Amino acid sequence: MELTPGRVAVVTGAASGIGLAMARRFAADGLKVVLADVEEGALEDAAAGLRKDGADVHACVVDVADRAQVEALATETYERYGAVHVLCNNAGVGSGAEGRMWEHDPNDWKWAFAVNVWGVFHGVQAFVPRMIAGGEPGHVVNTSSGDGGIAPLPTASVYAVTKAAVVTMTESLYAHLKAEGARVGASVLFPGPHMLRTGLWESHRNRPARYAKQKPRKTPYRSLGQWEAAMKEAGQEVRFTPVEDVADLVAEGIRAGRFWLLPESEHSDRQIRARSQSMLDRADPSYLEHFILD
Repeated sequence: MELTPGRVAVVTGAASGIGLAMARRFAADGLKVVLADVEEGALEDAAAGLRKDGADVHACVVDVADRAQVEALATETYERYGAVHVLCNNAGVGSGAEGRMWEHDPNDWKWAFAVNVWGVFHGVQAFVPRMIAGGEPGHVVNTSSGDGGIAPLPTASVYAVTKAAVVTMTESLYAHLKAEGARVGASVLFPGPHMLRTGLWESHRNRPARYAKQKPRKTPYRSLGQWEAAMKEAGQEVRFTPVEDVADLVAEGIRAGRFWLLPESEHSDRQIRARSQSMLDRADPSYLEHFILD
């Protein structure tokens, strides 16, 4: 699908990071952009910056975990612009879970699923029927992660499980759209291939009271800078992918109609092969042993 000037893109989690980079890329291509985010101040700043550059932008404070708010976003978008051509279900959070899985606070799981899984589903249900009914070309991009979407990451199991769910949801969406004969395509995005400087590392700042931890953390939250310092101290190489590169990957993928928006990476390819081979061999997941030993 061509990103033709005048078409409309909706991006959730658009106030910063990958979401804002995608919004900027769409605006640079001449699209009208609807920004949705739960963080009002950052959202206003993002919208102001895009308008300063001449973009046609509409901003909405939205908690994607709330179905009614996502439905309202769709209604407001269609009333304002009359169509949606690109939908990026990008909003996501980390969970802040500590310890072994059986020690996790249940609200860590509830919050992560509410945003990372239900948020994507709410976007699909609110927008896709209207996109199909409009009869125009369209595309849905759901943001997953290599951490879970490609292979399990037991040290962040809550987040990984939600991102694995996004992959299967998007595969199912692709099949349903094909069966419908719709002019709407679907892609699953794996940002990377390296670490990203995004607000995901400090998701707790926007954690709603209804998902508050039921017991206090044993250790304080770490900022991205602290994670980076700890990794370097442990002798690990730390590399970052610019969020603009991720946005370019998305734009190019939409134009090419690609389902897997997966940047080239030897590390990811090894993970995919190891996991697939383990399944084909009906063998234990030996590729997880370095996590088990930690």
